[in-house]
Amino acid sequence: MTGSREPDASDAAAILAAVARRLAAAQRVAPQAPDEQLSIVVDIAVVVLDAQAASIALHDPSTDQLRFVAAAGPAAGDVVGLELESALGIAGYAFTTGQPLAVADATSDPRFDRRVAEATGYVPRTILATPLVDDQGTVGVLEVLDRRGDGGFSMRDLDVAGALAAGATASVRAGRAERDVAALLRVALLALARSDGTGALDDGAVEDLVSEAVRPLADDPDDPTWRLAERIARLRAVDPDDVNLAVEWLDALLRHADRGTGRGPTLADRR
Repeated sequence: MTGSREPDASDAAAILAAVARRLAAAQRVAPQAPDEQLSIVVDIAVVVLDAQAASIALHDPSTDQLRFVAAAGPAAGDVVGLELESALGIAGYAFTTGQPLAVADATSDPRFDRRVAEATGYVPRTILATPLVDDQGTVGVLEVLDRRGDGGFSMRDLDVAGALAAGATASVRAGRAERDVAALLRVALLALARSDGTGALDDGAVEDLVSEAVRPLADDPDDPTWRLAERIARLRAVDPDDVNLAVEWLDALLRHADRGTGRGPTLADRR
């Protein structure tokens, strides 16, 4: 690098691109698990709405499925982990239309999907469902089953459930990688501001600077996500033959880990 100049917008843009590569890798390595706040939301829903059960299902765009990730209440059963097509059932209706609804007689409603109820061992009489939605789109559904007593869910209950769903939506959006990347950007851009400005940052210099910013995130012994994401992000500068060798090594590692478990395909199968 020759000459002397202040860091400029092109350097910041290069850093943003490098950070974005790591964020994309981190999200692929460890898609964000539902925050523990989702469990708190369904707990609150059961208490405040005096319900037999409440659950949250999140949408997986890659499969177009709703997957139940949190549940509470005496009638919650084994719903966590169940998946259904995003348009099926009363939950699917709330998700695809973006409209909350309260159903007074679930079993006679044509939108009711009995398979989910039977899988959990509980067939509800009344159902309230409200989408987890914000300006960016719909990410899932909050479902509440059977208010205790003879009455069904009221308009006030729909408002309460909507407020809980808004909190759940914010929690889903605020996954760990997104929170981490704010810290990563701050450290990387501060490092850029403190640089001596001796010429433009080339690709290697940008990668080194951002890698230094990643290090505090990657040092967590309980979560190697960013450590692996850092390696993946830098693969673009590696010889393609070496990348193929790395993929083959990872395939061998996955086969060893999955031996006898019947788990999913290898990395090569997914390409």
